[in-house]
Amino acid sequence: MAEVTKHDDLAEFWTLTGDFFTADPVLHSIPIAAVDRRLRHPDPDDQPLLLVTVCEGDLLVAAALRTPPWPLTLTGVPVEWVETLADALAGDVELPGVNGPRDAVEAFVVAWAARTGCGAREVMALRLYQLGELELPADVPGQARMATEDDIELLTGWYSDFRVESTEQVRDRGVEEQSVRFLRATTAAGFGHVLWCDGDGRPVSWASASTPASAMSRIGPVFTPPELRGRGYGAAVTAACAAWAGENGAEHVVLYTDLSNPTSNSIYQRIGFRSVVDSAEFAFTPAGG
Repeated sequence: MAEVTKHDDLAEFWTLTGDFFTADPVLHSIPIAAVDRRLRHPDPDDQPLLLVTVCEGDLLVAAALRTPPWPLTLTGVPVEWVETLADALAGDVELPGVNGPRDAVEAFVVAWAARTGCGAREVMALRLYQLGELELPADVPGQARMATEDDIELLTGWYSDFRVESTEQVRDRGVEEQSVRFLRATTAAGFGHVLWCDGDGRPVSWASASTPASAMSRIGPVFTPPELRGRGYGAAVTAACAAWAGENGAEHVVLYTDLSNPTSNSIYQRIGFRSVVDSAEFAFTPAGG
């Protein structure tokens, strides 16, 4: 019989699951980046993580984690262990949603709804990409530079805009505070925040890459203000960010795209990213809603 365990100690959790996740650093880029940042550069404002393992005897067969305020991530939960996980968590924790490979996510949504009475809606259809041969876009005016402390106010606004646009959140003080914490924590952790600047030196686009961990770096967010889109800035800054990741030790550079945005998907493919797996994010709605 499988044993499901919730862990309070992140280091202990990683001792148990590190080899499991790092065996496929592309698929498990979200948990690897999240754990690496918190272990190496903990922030006082970090909220406790939900950390769960599923073992059959001495064999680890599944692992999941949630980094608030984000959904539960299921890259480490094969479909055959979804119901076991749902059984253990239902009635014990509240989940805002779930993300990961589509087959596991859809199975978990059905299992969770059956056990909690919650409803669910698909928030986003996603695709995981891995960089092959980087192809720098030509004829995009301007150049890349690394962001500095002087850019924090600008990036706080841009990240808040990104959150509102990509997650349907309302732009309020909470979003602004989360943006400040994200930028403070990731800057301290050595993330690559790259700006593309136009010919006049004005920042026009931004991309961030996690500090390489297990030879993997995850790009995101990528943001260009709406009024500046369609000029190649997003492709240029993403390529520059991917180059930074490679120069800093990443052998695997990955990113997720929103499948409802064909423009961004085609842009990333043109600069060398190749499809790995389709994923999904669902939000849970209150029981009876």
